[in-house]
Amino acid sequence: MEDRIDRIKKQLHSASYKLTPQRESTVRVLLEHEEDHLSAEDVYLLVKEKSPEIGLATVYRTLELLTELKIVDKINFGDGVSRYDLRQEGAKHFHHHLVCIECGAVDEIQDDLLEDVEAIVERDWNFKIKDHRLTFHGICHRCQDPENPDEENNENT
Repeated sequence: MEDRIDRIKKQLHSASYKLTPQRESTVRVLLEHEEDHLSAEDVYLLVKEKSPEIGLATVYRTLELLTELKIVDKINFGDGVSRYDLRQEGAKHFHHHLVCIECGAVDEIQDDLLEDVEAIVERDWNFKIKDHRLTFHGICHRCQDPENPDEENNENT
């Protein structure tokens, strides 16, 4: 984790920003919960556990700065809540998501499934693509398989 924080610190410095203690607390929460697709409020509550002096506005400003610098991606899965996702280091594009309409689970696809589509769009529409996002909405494997329910469904039986 420390290596990743050092690299984020360098990204901030190259854009003339500092990794303040407040920003570092926010980055650490994002790193510790990288798979969770946290909202700003979720990040704030987790930051507050470690650094009670940090306010919600500071967390919002930090998340917006990290988004501008493409350290994190701001995403919305159609539920009206913005969530923040650390961008994979060295990734050319944002990764894709599978959103379950039954349980709300969000799974990630790291493979870039749109390389061919991008080439067609750039060629046929003379449009220079900088990034793309793809979200599939459906029913996850956990909800499809009644023979193998997950732990949450077992708690009530």
